[in-house]
Amino acid sequence: MNPRQRRGVMLMILSTLLAVLVFFGVASYVSSINSQVGPSTTVYQATEDLNAFSELTADRVEAVEVPIRWVDEASRLTVQDIEGRTIAVPLSAGSRITMDVLVPPSDLNPNEREVAINVDAVTGIAGRVRPGDRVDVYAVFADTPGLANQSRILVRNVRVVSVGGTQQVTERQTGELQDVVPVTLALVPQDALSVTYASTFAAEVRLIGLPAGTTQDREGEINQFDAEQLGGDAIMREGMNLP
Repeated sequence: MNPRQRRGVMLMILSTLLAVLVFFGVASYVSSINSQVGPSTTVYQATEDLNAFSELTADRVEAVEVPIRWVDEASRLTVQDIEGRTIAVPLSAGSRITMDVLVPPSDLNPNEREVAINVDAVTGIAGRVRPGDRVDVYAVFADTPGLANQSRILVRNVRVVSVGGTQQVTERQTGELQDVVPVTLALVPQDALSVTYASTFAAEVRLIGLPAGTTQDREGEINQFDAEQLGGDAIMREGMNLP
């Protein structure tokens, strides 16, 4: 084999090796793209800014295709899972709708009604209360026509249905922004009226946590308290020479 033939053979071998390298390079690139994109699935997102407790309707959501590897289990919803449901937190346009933001389906008894109220994010127990917990609802009335300045138990042993995320609302008297947490309670109609009235006119509405599974007799507990009663227990104890 003369030198020219050897050079030709070497060039053919180099060309073959280069072709193999290019093939594997392209295959690796395509495999990388497929791993990033891969098969897709349908998820749903909001088409507009939505407030907490807004109802999801056909014009408020849209279906989009995304790679399945970027979709968690909570985002794998169908139209039937979403349509007509209510969201527990505010959503901005383009936000993905997941099972976590949907208000759980109602499990009310025939004599119960769902009532949503805002409780203070700091002085309430909103950071600790969870759906299914039992609470008392207290209201503080001040400067309300026809009512003495007092704190009052509105209803006892109420079941919490859902708890929303923290929102900012304008305080009626001062006009300042206040952090509140929407909490939905299951109430009988008469209690629903009193809690709704208090959430509108009371200076403050609080949730009072109860021990889990509490069944003790609570007949002896007082239902209301005003300024005239301040120190009453201390005076009574002093008169009886008690510590």
